Amino acid sequence: MTEFRFGLEVCEANPPEVLRDARFGLVMNQASIDANFRTADEVLGESFPGQLAALFGPQHGLWAEQQDNMIETPHVLDSLRKIPVHSLYADVRKPTQAMLDGLDVLVIDLQDVGTRVYTYLWTLSLCLEAAAEKGIAVVVLDRPNPLGGDIIEGPMLNREFASFVGRVPMPMRHGLTLAEAAKYLNRECGIGADLHWVPMEGYRRGSYWPEHGRPWIPPSPNLPRFEGALLYPGQVLLEGTMLSEGRGTTTPFELCGTPYIDPAALLNALGEFDGLRARPYRFEPTFQKFAQQSCGGLFLHPTNASMLRSYRFTVAMIGCIARLWPEQFAWRQPPYEYETVKLPIDILSGSTELREAIDAGLTPDSLARVTTVDSSLWEKSICFDRLYE
Repeated sequence: MTEFRFGLEVCEANPPEVLRDARFGLVMNQASIDANFRTADEVLGESFPGQLAALFGPQHGLWAEQQDNMIETPHVLDSLRKIPVHSLYADVRKPTQAMLDGLDVLVIDLQDVGTRVYTYLWTLSLCLEAAAEKGIAVVVLDRPNPLGGDIIEGPMLNREFASFVGRVPMPMRHGLTLAEAAKYLNRECGIGADLHWVPMEGYRRGSYWPEHGRPWIPPSPNLPRFEGALLYPGQVLLEGTMLSEGRGTTTPFELCGTPYIDPAALLNALGEFDGLRARPYRFEPTFQKFAQQSCGGLFLHPTNASMLRSYRFTVAMIGCIARLWPEQFAWRQPPYEYETVKLPIDILSGSTELREAIDAGLTPDSLARVTTVDSSLWEKSICFDRLYE
């Protein structure tokens, strides 16, 4: 079996021709590392001396310092190389043409988490657009989809609910690596960027993160553990409610709740779900929703990654909470991720259907309707973009 290597490591060993003598910018953050914990700017700075001319950071910043949504990161100067560090989560989310001045190539090395609403995917799409407008090439250094590529979850995004947490139709759990997503977006959106990619070696499409033998480096502050990433395709829906998704605790997205929930009553009403064990839990967030307040809820333990369907679980849980505590349950109001009109739950789920089903009293039929995706249709739409078996 071929030894597993990130696209970054493959690029270092076998540099693509497009980078020869090219001045390039690099989109990365602190999770963009190699097997020796060197960050992408270190690796590429040494491999291509004098060619790295600018850095770009996604949401949460180059060092993933900013904790929450809509907390912007300033533009700064890299103190070591004396090159600009442009924030793509500030006054702009798309690189300006001025930011790309003097560059021949834009290199992208970001660790995605396999979920449509994770903004790195849409930073990628905006980088493709900006590069195409500038007439420069894009190189994506590929990394694993931590959730594998075999399981798809959640209905497709309705185009009317496009936002920075979903710009084109795509299921919540999409099964693509970042390079595959770049191919899909470049084609689906008609961007026409001069797109190149450096695939991983030794990567199997159905593999989960632990199978690669690499440590989990948090790609953003609130996914400190792989378990949180497994639960994220469902638990991220809590950002569209006034339920805590665990921000302000040490294990966000693995626990959830609110001051009015009776943990035992919720667990008893929910029943069991494949691939997951939930236990009654209490916690006190240090910031964000219900800061310094005791919350009742659940702690979630993935027990079988291949059987876990976190989207279905979370929808059922929200419906259960809305039924048990109808006077207290509430949807979060905008603004959310730069959307000021549409409800956060609608842009997260991709339409009004989920919210309307829960407001009407979630039934088994409506649960099935709002959590099911036509995976065969999605497979057909991405079959030309796959890089791995």
